[in-house]
Amino acid sequence: MADLAIIGGTGLTSLKGLEIIRKEVVHTPYGEPSGPLVHGLLAGKEVIFLPRHGAAHTIPPHRINYRANIWALKLMEVKRVVAVAAVGGIGAEAHPSAIVIPDQIIDYTWSRTSTFFDENLTQVTHVDFTYPYCAKLRKMLVDSGREINIDLSDRGVYGATQGPRLETAAEINRLAHDGCTLVGMTGMPEAALARELDLSYACCAVVANWAAGRGDGSEITMAEIERHLKSGMEKVRHLLEHLVPKL
Repeated sequence: MADLAIIGGTGLTSLKGLEIIRKEVVHTPYGEPSGPLVHGLLAGKEVIFLPRHGAAHTIPPHRINYRANIWALKLMEVKRVVAVAAVGGIGAEAHPSAIVIPDQIIDYTWSRTSTFFDENLTQVTHVDFTYPYCAKLRKMLVDSGREINIDLSDRGVYGATQGPRLETAAEINRLAHDGCTLVGMTGMPEAALARELDLSYACCAVVANWAAGRGDGSEITMAEIERHLKSGMEKVRHLLEHLVPKL
């Protein structure tokens, strides 16, 4: 049985080095997940892999069925989830191709179903979300990266925006004023849903580009994003291969 699930974001629709055992279609009370769950061996350990945007990267951030994805992983009895995400860099340390393990998140999304606790309740349910990411899993990611000499940042504030468009320079200035050092489109409600189901959840963010108006201020292009993602995701694969045996 797999202890760890890996959710792959943009740039990680398949996991190099994963020895696939089987693919499983899972049905949930909340509809269909982004795709079949891929059961496999990574560094000799069983893991489950799920591409967040679908195997062909066709599901935009605001259309992802986050509840179905998280419910399906809970159904498989995994205990930990590493969520890999492509982000834009706002803070100076979040340069393109950098790896950041954020410790906080601010939610700017809207109209996404963001909780399991909204129907047929016997009482109103709240969950503590003071620290949105699992401290123990974050530390394991940071330690694993540093042990293999991956230069990464162990702190960051992820600003989750609606998408699918990229942000304006003024919006990025607002996020920076709020304390965000990263910007992405899939961090919420994924993290909150994982907390509601008691999954240990951490984000491994790969900086694909400077956010709007940052860096040299030039227009953001897909060619730039793809170039930095290729470099950053290779680091993530090495990090995961080093992390998994520790679990």
